[in-house]
Amino acid sequence: MLQTILTRRSIRKFTDVRVSDKDIEDILKAAMAAPSAGNSQCWEFFVINKREILDEIPKIHPYAQMVTEAPLAVLVCADITREKYKGRWMLDCSAASQNILLAAHTKGLGAVWVGIYPEEIRMNGMIELLNLPDNIKPVSLIPIGYPAEAKSPSNRFDKSKIHFNKFLK
Repeated sequence: MLQTILTRRSIRKFTDVRVSDKDIEDILKAAMAAPSAGNSQCWEFFVINKREILDEIPKIHPYAQMVTEAPLAVLVCADITREKYKGRWMLDCSAASQNILLAAHTKGLGAVWVGIYPEEIRMNGMIELLNLPDNIKPVSLIPIGYPAEAKSPSNRFDKSKIHFNKFLK
C-alpha cells in the first residue's frame, strides 16, 4: 500500500482504451470503504462515460480539459440529507476521492482530482449538467483512464513540516 501511495501521480493524458465495468466497480468499492463522520456514508458517485457529457465539462471547469481525453470520470457528491455531523460531508467525500485515486493507480489506471467544491460556479454547472437534486452537492471530479503519459514518483517528504506535541519556533 505504501508503494501505491508513494508512486501515485496525477495523470491528465489518457488513451482511448475503455475501462472495464469490473475495474469501475472495484474503484467504487474502494471509494465506499473510506471513513466517514459517524459512518454516515453520505456520498453518491456519478460515473460519467457519455462523450457528449464529458465534452461539456471544460465549459464549466477551466481546469478540466483532460476529461475530453478520458473515457470516464467519477463525480463524487454528497447527499447532505444523510450527513450526521453538519459540515463533515466534504471531508467524507474527500476521503472517498483519495481512495478512488489510489484504487485506480493500483489497477494501472491514471486519474486526477479536479476540485469542484467550494466553487459555486463549478458546483452549479455540474448540478445543471447532470440534473442533480438540491440535496446533492458535487465535491470532486475524477477523470479515469489508461495513462498516455508516464510520471516518475515525486518525493514530497519534508521533515520541516513534522512537529511533535507543540509548534516550536
